[in-house]
Amino acid sequence: MTPHGQDTPGQAAGGQVPRGRIIGTEIEFGIVAVGQPLLSSVVTSTQVVKAYSDPGEGAGATDDARWDYGSESPLRDARGFDLGAARAYDPSEFGVTNRVLTNGARFYVDHAHPEYSAPEVDSPLDAVIWDKAGELVMHRAGRESSATGDNAELKLYKNNVDGKGASYGAHENFLVRRDVDFDALTLSLAPHLLSRQVYCGAGRVGIGQFGETAGFQISQRADYIEVLTGLETTLHRGIINTRDEPHATDETWRRLHVIIGDANMSELATYLKVGTTCLVLDAIEAGIDFADLLPVDPVEAVHVISHDPTLTATVALPDGREVTGIGLQREILARVSALIGDGSGHPGWATEVLAQWREILDALEQNPMSCADRLDWPAKLRLLEGFRARDSLGWDHARLALIDVQYHDIDPDRGLYNRLVAKGAMRRLTTDEQVEAAVTTPPESTRAWARGRFLAELGARVHAAGWDHVVVVDSRGDHRHVDLADPYTGTRAFCDAEPAFLTADGPPRS
Repeated sequence: MTPHGQDTPGQAAGGQVPRGRIIGTEIEFGIVAVGQPLLSSVVTSTQVVKAYSDPGEGAGATDDARWDYGSESPLRDARGFDLGAARAYDPSEFGVTNRVLTNGARFYVDHAHPEYSAPEVDSPLDAVIWDKAGELVMHRAGRESSATGDNAELKLYKNNVDGKGASYGAHENFLVRRDVDFDALTLSLAPHLLSRQVYCGAGRVGIGQFGETAGFQISQRADYIEVLTGLETTLHRGIINTRDEPHATDETWRRLHVIIGDANMSELATYLKVGTTCLVLDAIEAGIDFADLLPVDPVEAVHVISHDPTLTATVALPDGREVTGIGLQREILARVSALIGDGSGHPGWATEVLAQWREILDALEQNPMSCADRLDWPAKLRLLEGFRARDSLGWDHARLALIDVQYHDIDPDRGLYNRLVAKGAMRRLTTDEQVEAAVTTPPESTRAWARGRFLAELGARVHAAGWDHVVVVDSRGDHRHVDLADPYTGTRAFCDAEPAFLTADGPPRS
C-alpha cells in the first residue's frame, strides 16, 4: 500500500500532505557516426553506454550492476491479454549494454538508440531537471566514446525522426490508479494527448512519415500515430499505448506509458507536457469526463493539428462542432481548473501549471511566434523562416532539413537550441547548477533515491537493479532483494530515518 492507499496521487487523504503523481521520461537519442554512415547504430550506441564514466560512483565501483528484467512484462496489454513469453527479453544476453546510474536513471541501448530513462520524480519541474540531466549524461558519454580507441566520432541528437521514415521514442510514464476503468481513461485522456502538441510539439520540416510533402509541422511524432489504442511502440503506434507494466504494486497501480509526445529541448514544453497531463489524470481519477471532446476521427485530428502552424485548423467533434487544437485545450483546461480551484488538496505546483497552461494558450492564440522564446516549434520555425527569407529557400531545400536536425544537437557549443539559450533567446526554468547536480544525485522524494544511493554507496556490491527492486550482495556473499514496489518508499527521508536500509547487511524491506 502506498502512503495514499487508493487515493489519487495528487490529492491529500485524511489531512495528509498532498503528494505528486510519480512521473518519468524516457528519451531515445538519435546517433550519427561521422564519416561512417554504414556503421551499425547498435554498435555505436553500445559504445556510448559502455564509455560513460558515472562521476557519482565511489572508489572501487564498477558498471557491472545489470538491469534486472525479471519483473518486466512489456507485452501485457491493459485490455486483458498478454502477448509475452514466460520471461522478458533480456538484451544483455546479446551483449547490448544496460546500466544503472547513481542518479537513479537507467542508461541503455533500445532499438539501436542509446536511451536515458530518467529516475522517477513527483513534480513537473523535477521532471525537467532530470530530463535535462540526461542530455548532459548522453553528451559526455558520446564524447568519451569518441575519444576511445578506434571508435567513430559521434553526434547525438534529442529528436524523434531520422528523415528516412523512422521515428524513435520520447516516452512519458505516469502512475495511475488501477481501479480507474481503462476504456474510460482512454476516451477521456486522448483529447488531451492529441491536442497538447500545440505547446509541446518539437517542430519538423516535412509532412508525412518520409517527409514526402514539403512544409513545416508542429510535431515530430504526429505522422507516426496510426491508431487510437495499441500495444506496439514501433509500429501501429497509438494515441493511447495499452502496455500494462506497472513497475509498482500491481493490484493498486498501473503505469500509463505515453508514446505520442516529442523529444523537447524547451524546458517549458517538457514542464507543460508532463504537468498538464498529471492534472488531466487527476481530473479523470476524480470522475471528470472528457470523452465528449474526442474528435470523430482522433488519428486524423493528430495529423490535422500538427500540419497547421497557424493553429487555425479545426477537427470535428461528435456534437457537430468544429474546434481547433487550442479550442480543445481551453475546454480541457476549464474542467481541470474547476477541479483544482485554489489548489487545496493538490501538490503545490498544481496552480502554477494551471497558470502557465492558460498563459501559453493565450499567447499561442494571439500569435504563435510570440512563443519563440519559450517553445520548441515556434523557436525552430523562426530560425527556419529566417534562412528561407535570406536565401529564398523552399521547404524542400536540404539546408532546412539540416537546420531542423541541428536544433536538437545536444552539444552545448554546437546545438542550435543550446546556442539560443546561451544568447538569452530561450527562457529556462532550471539552472546549470540544478541540472549538473542531477547528473549524480537522485530525486529525494521517490524510490529513485534508494536506487541511486545503493549504486553510489555500495558500488560493486549491487548485483542488479530494476525499477521496483535492487539486489545487493551482503558480507556473506548472499543476494539480498530489496523491495521498492511502492514508488513512494525509499525516499531520502525514509532512508535517513532507517540508515540500515542502504547497507548490504540491512534487512530486506517489503
